[in-house]
Formats: sequence, structure tokens, C-alpha cells
Amino acid sequence: MLVAAALLVLVRWGPLWEVRLHAPQYPEGLGLHIRVNTVDGLKSGDLQSINGLNHYIGMRAIEPDAIPELRWMPWIVAAFGVAAVTIAISGWRPLLMGWLLAFACLGAVGIWDFWRWEHNYGHNLDMEAAIIIVPGMTYQPPLVGSKQLLNFRATAWPGTGAAAMGGSFLLGVVALAMSRRRKRAA
Repeated sequence: MLVAAALLVLVRWGPLWEVRLHAPQYPEGLGLHIRVNTVDGLKSGDLQSINGLNHYIGMRAIEPDAIPELRWMPWIVAAFGVAAVTIAISGWRPLLMGWLLAFACLGAVGIWDFWRWEHNYGHNLDMEAAIIIVPGMTYQPPLVGSKQLLNFRATAWPGTGAAAMGGSFLLGVVALAMSRRRKRAA
């Protein structure tokens, strides 16, 4: 559980999700890192370029300070890290089971919330401000995988921060399995 807690510390530096956009006029591509506390470009200027392109289709600008989840997430991850250390010290199995349940539930809610965020950005367009209008077109990037959006190929995958979170959860499952074996052996 101490290693699980350490992995949660790494979430602060690695992106939770990565979105890449490729088009003929952007052969080097554009992209976003969605981090636990902000959204930034894969390269310097990518977020500004994506916001500029989004303006053409009537999509709102991506403004990290306007996304409340980015203020809460660091605290939630920190709380799970502190709880993991507490579990490691106490060895209390019911606390571990509660940690795993809460982790799984919040993970599912987090993925749903990210999908909802992408849906809102890709569907709630300002047609008055849009310069390019394609009737019936929506611009929601994929949650996972690739999707064609006009002349852009959008690709989204979990990042190293998500892998660290997943690894932390799996270590919790391993700790639970080990605690069962110890209980049976005693």
C-alpha cells in the first residue's frame, strides 16, 4: 500500500489523458495533456492553437481555470494517498476494502465526468460565432481511440497519470488478496 500511495504522488506530474489531433495542415500534430490540476498543450502553443481552431466551429475555448474538477482532483488524489499510507500502517482490511470500493466508484464517476465534459464541448456549439458550419456535425473527441472530425484525426488515450492511478488500484487489489491469504494461514 505504500507503493500504491507513492504511485498516487506521481499522478501530479503525469497526464491523466492525452488527446492528439492530426490534419494535413498540421503534420506535426496538436495535442492536449489533461492533468490532475490543469489542461495544457503537448507542445508550447498547442492549447492556444486548438482554442483558435475551435473558435471556427463555435466551440468554447478550453480554459483550465473554468473547470472545477481541476481544483478538486488534486485533493481527492491526495486523500487517497493518505488513506493508502494509513492502510499500510494499520493493516486494517475493512479500510482497504472501503478504499478499493471508493477508488473504483470515483474512477467510474471521473471517466463519466470526462466523457460528459467532452460531450458538452463537442455538442454545445455557438452557431452564431461559428465560421464553419457543417449541419449535423458534432465535434466530441473520442474518450479512447480515434475518430475523424472534419479533416482532423482525433486520438485519445489514458496518460501516465492514469496508468499510475490504475497501478495504485491494482496494488490495492494485490494487498487485499495478500491479506486474505494471511488471514487463512493464521
